[in-house]
Formats: sequence, C-alpha cells, structure tokens
Amino acid sequence: MRARAVFRSRLAAATVAVLVTAGAAACAGGSSSGTPIAATPAALHGAIPDTHAPKPSFQLLDTSGRGFDFTADTKGRATLLYFGYTHCPDECPTAMADVATALRHTDPAVAKQIDVVFVTTDPWRDNQRVLRRWLDRFSPTFIGLTGTPSQIAGAEVAMGMPISKREAAPKRYGSGKYAVSHFAAVIAYGRDGRVATLYPSGITPAEIAADLPVLVKG
Repeated sequence: MRARAVFRSRLAAATVAVLVTAGAAACAGGSSSGTPIAATPAALHGAIPDTHAPKPSFQLLDTSGRGFDFTADTKGRATLLYFGYTHCPDECPTAMADVATALRHTDPAVAKQIDVVFVTTDPWRDNQRVLRRWLDRFSPTFIGLTGTPSQIAGAEVAMGMPISKREAAPKRYGSGKYAVSHFAAVIAYGRDGRVATLYPSGITPAEIAADLPVLVKG
C-alpha cells in the first residue's frame, strides 16, 4: 500500500488531477483542448514528476492470449504506456496516432528500442481480436493488453491511478451506448524503468519524437 501511495503522490506532483479531469471529459465526448502542461526542463517535454517512480508489476493478457508481465516483459526498454479503450471517440485514438507519428519520424535504430503498451479500460468490449484490429490501425508493433474487469482495475491500482468506470455516453452516440472515464495521458518510462515524463492532451508528435532518444539512453 505504501508503494501505491507514493506513486500516487508522485503522479499528483505532475498535475495528474488536471490530466485525469481533462481525459475523462474527452473520452465522454467533450474536449480537452487547452489542458495545461507543466513547465518542464529542456531535456524532455510533457509533465515531468518531481520524483521518478519505477514500473509497477501487473499481469494481463496480450492480443495473442499470452500472459504479459508489464515489469518483466518491458525490462531494459523505454516504454510508452497508455490506458484507454477502442470505442473512445477522441482522446485515445489521438494519443495512439501521435505516438505512431512520433515513432515514424524517429531514427529506426531508436524506435526499435521502444515498447508501446496499450491497456484497455473497457474489457467488456475490447477482447483480444477487437484490440488487435484497432491497434493495427496505428502500428502492428503496439502491444495490447486486456483481462477481466477486476484485473484491469488491479493494474490501475498498481499504477496509482483512479479506477476507470463506465458512464452514459452523450445521446449523439445512440441509446444504450456508454463511455469510459479513465486516466488519459501517455506515461513515458526510460530504459532504466522509471517514469521520465507524462504526455497529456496537447503534446505534439514532434515533441514526443524529440524525447525518444533521451528515453532510450535513460
């Protein structure tokens, strides 16, 4: 519990309260434009926490049905982690498109040293086939993880972020539809396995691309 509390406080130091609010609004069909981004040193972009927590341990299934241990299976590699869902109308596809664009504009020797991990917050709809097909729109190299609702919640608790929840979607999406409010920022880990920065809405692919060599070195 102490480790979770420590990581939660570190995320808060990186203005996560603002990012969560903006991300939840965006995934419910609102707009996250104008989200503040913390002032950061020139070395990295985004919202840099005061202290750099290590990757937490959680286990889910990848899109081929194999078990995936987040800490063990990304050890020694720079990692971009995002929690979202395939029916998200705006925030999630934008984040994945930005990351994919950044990787395409990065030296291939650097790009191949980076893992992109997408954890669904909608396990009711995002089975392995649905998740793989959606991620392939951005890159076949992106790793998709799913599990039971309790397993997803456990991963969010391990991360120290709020547990995602289903909410009624705006009427324009049709009756019976739901949205999922969730933490909405890309969490960037350096090769050392520690949080380097967070990319909220408003970050550009060029800014992410500029950071990738630094993450690989770190």
